[in-house]
Amino acid sequence: MVEKLKADKENWEKFRLFFCEKKIPAKTVLLKEGEIADTLFFIKKGCLRMWFNNDGKDITFQFFFEGQAVASIDSFIESQPTLFTIESIEPTVLFSLSRENFNFILNHYPEMKEGFNKILYTRFRNYAQLFLSRIKDNPRKRYEDLLKNHPEIIQRVPQHYIASYLGITPISLSRIRNKK
Repeated sequence: MVEKLKADKENWEKFRLFFCEKKIPAKTVLLKEGEIADTLFFIKKGCLRMWFNNDGKDITFQFFFEGQAVASIDSFIESQPTLFTIESIEPTVLFSLSRENFNFILNHYPEMKEGFNKILYTRFRNYAQLFLSRIKDNPRKRYEDLLKNHPEIIQRVPQHYIASYLGITPISLSRIRNKK
């Protein structure tokens, strides 16, 4: 979304003051479980993950890469405590947008609302696919789908996070990979 804006020089001049560019190292927590999300992030370069704590066990819910928007959307929109932690996996450059600036943009530039709705629909579709995959597919099938549809995850994300995302142990992931 930000990259599309930047490509349109006229519109970028209107919006650039709303965004703050940040460079963060790997392992930086941008939002902790239980906090209220007040910022929406757009990744220029790098990788983030969204995860939660399940009785002391770290469960990765989603990965985000260049060109994607990241927030705990329900917390950001409803000002409720988030269920997730958002953390960088590698050094990352991102644009941040405060809730106040986000609301101003949506209220004054209706064309931006359409772009945000597309982000929400895409996120919802991804969550539905992940949910269905966890119900119907075995771990090997989930891994094969990841290889086919999201090779950037395999290439850039540590194995223990991938195992967590697939709902298996790192040892099980290693066995699946070795049987290929």
